[in-house]
Amino acid sequence: MAKMRILYVFFLAFALILGGCKKGRPTSTKPGKKSTATGIAYSKKKPNGEEGGFELAKFKGQPAGPNLVFIEGGRHILGTFEENIEMTAADNEERTVTIRSFFMDETEVANIHWLEYMHYLLQDSSQSAYEAALPDTTVWAEELAFNDPYVEYYLRYPGFRYYPVVGVSWTQANDYATWRSNMVNFNTASKKGTKETKALAKEGNLKDIPIESGVKLPNYRLPTEAEWEYAAQGLIGTQYLDEMQDYARIYPWDGHSLRNPYGKQMGFMLANYKRGRGDYAGIAGKLNDAAMITDQVYANPPNDFGLYNMAGNVNEWVFDIYRPLNFRDMEDFNPVRRNDHIDAEGLYSGANTSNYFTLISDRSRIYKGGSWRDVAYWLSPGTRRYIEEDSATSHIGFRCAMIQVGPQE
Repeated sequence: MAKMRILYVFFLAFALILGGCKKGRPTSTKPGKKSTATGIAYSKKKPNGEEGGFELAKFKGQPAGPNLVFIEGGRHILGTFEENIEMTAADNEERTVTIRSFFMDETEVANIHWLEYMHYLLQDSSQSAYEAALPDTTVWAEELAFNDPYVEYYLRYPGFRYYPVVGVSWTQANDYATWRSNMVNFNTASKKGTKETKALAKEGNLKDIPIESGVKLPNYRLPTEAEWEYAAQGLIGTQYLDEMQDYARIYPWDGHSLRNPYGKQMGFMLANYKRGRGDYAGIAGKLNDAAMITDQVYANPPNDFGLYNMAGNVNEWVFDIYRPLNFRDMEDFNPVRRNDHIDAEGLYSGANTSNYFTLISDRSRIYKGGSWRDVAYWLSPGTRRYIEEDSATSHIGFRCAMIQVGPQE
């Protein structure tokens, strides 16, 4: 009787295993061996044996490109919590949007990355392209300040390798993202994929590598303002019950303080910023953020998404042109402002503005995050400022983003 029970249990377990091994529904990473629409096998050959069948490349899902971390999307309330102290008007009203998942650089683009960029431009591009990529190192020069050494040393001296690159315009940042996309895809295609894609990469024919191969990553680019603000807030693990969230964040961390309230780092600054007039770092022997100008891109604790310096260190370019934002003239899914749609430039710089001066134009680009020379107000993700897209300063850098394609499997 005992043996019969053992056999029964064995056969039951075996049946459950077989049942659990039933073929699941096809997915993008496991599409099966044949089409669910026609029943024809995915193969180099057609059903009649001739060449020219529909063949699927192997795909394990979109990998994170170099230096990128995954940002899970979701519903979010964008906007600033207080009035803009410079504009004396709310130019970023609170509004509920949904941001699709994407990838973002965990750090700001550093000097070493820009030096690599210039090195390859000098080898593979024209002299004019190389010169167009040179950062404006004179952004450090001040008539009434002895910043002369930074003009010569900040970009190239090895001690500044992992400090954020500055002196680059919005236009230059976009050009860098294009170059980076090509270099990353060249490197990936040279090492992975089929013989055909490797051969195309070796020949430098990246444009001929089909998207269907799964080898090419989407392009690196500047993040949209909505993506940047969402990623900076980093509201992960703050929910309770069913999607309930009872607080937001003033900064990319919890609480109202700019100092770490926990552990061995208690009392240390959480960002590199200017505490007040003339106070960039504190007093000798007890420096509060140990950075009188910029700091290394891995300085200070990351936020809940794993992103470093989303507040302070350097401001960061985002893709959008500047316009005052409200819920009436925007999309509520993946919002972006790429041109003067609805809010025409003429409203700001036309004949009706003769009584006042405005800097708003279709070349005005947004930067966010605060910097080493900004007070704490600008560290809040909802605050925003703008400058011409061909301008450069000692306090604006950038990081790149990339779309997440396909289902989140």
